[in-house]
Amino acid sequence: MSTPRDHGFEDLADHLGSAYLRYSFTKGTEQEVSFLVDALGLEPGMRVLDVGCGPGRHAHALGRRGIAVHGIDISERFVELARADAPDGVTFERLDARAMPFGGEFDAAISLCQGAFGLADWGSEATRLDPDLDVLDGISRALRPEGTAAVTAFSAYFQVRHVDAMGSDFHVERGVNHERTTIKDEQGTDAEADLWTTCFTPRELRLMAASAGLTVQQIWSVSPGAYARETPTLESEEFLLLATR
Repeated sequence: MSTPRDHGFEDLADHLGSAYLRYSFTKGTEQEVSFLVDALGLEPGMRVLDVGCGPGRHAHALGRRGIAVHGIDISERFVELARADAPDGVTFERLDARAMPFGGEFDAAISLCQGAFGLADWGSEATRLDPDLDVLDGISRALRPEGTAAVTAFSAYFQVRHVDAMGSDFHVERGVNHERTTIKDEQGTDAEADLWTTCFTPRELRLMAASAGLTVQQIWSVSPGAYARETPTLESEEFLLLATR
């Protein structure tokens, strides 16, 4: 049964295609994966779920280290790109992260660079308090007992402190940052796009993790390509949540 096309991110991904990988925030893949292999204790032969995998950059890097990865993304275009030249043992499918069917199949799960977590409230009037909890619930169910999740989330502190400089619009009641920007495809053709990203505090992440049946191990402040064991600060773009089922 196919996943309904009902998420605004799909149009953005269709236009970007492989040009997504030209953006600077995608250039730190090897550093990020090396850090996570150590932090999560990943070893060859383990199974990892990559939630919101995009064109597969983290999944490919893990696969080259002998780790089996299954990546999911709501964008068929990104899934097609991810399947190209995928290492052995690395697979992909189009799937909505808000409705994952997995049950206790993975040693670890990742959702990085707002690949899925933080995007569930994409320009919609949410019918529940926090639709991103559906993503975290699915991640929790996908893990084996003692399995660990690594999830990045935009920092609400950082967004509020820098909202004027970034020229974006922060929706205070919903905690969602809205940005109108121009994106380019592989041929350099421009398209206007709205970006909607939910932002979080460490306290919110802890409460959401507990609701999803996860035990928080660490919350660190990180930036793309500069993952480190740094206590939460006001000046880092993202938080990295590590939590165990």
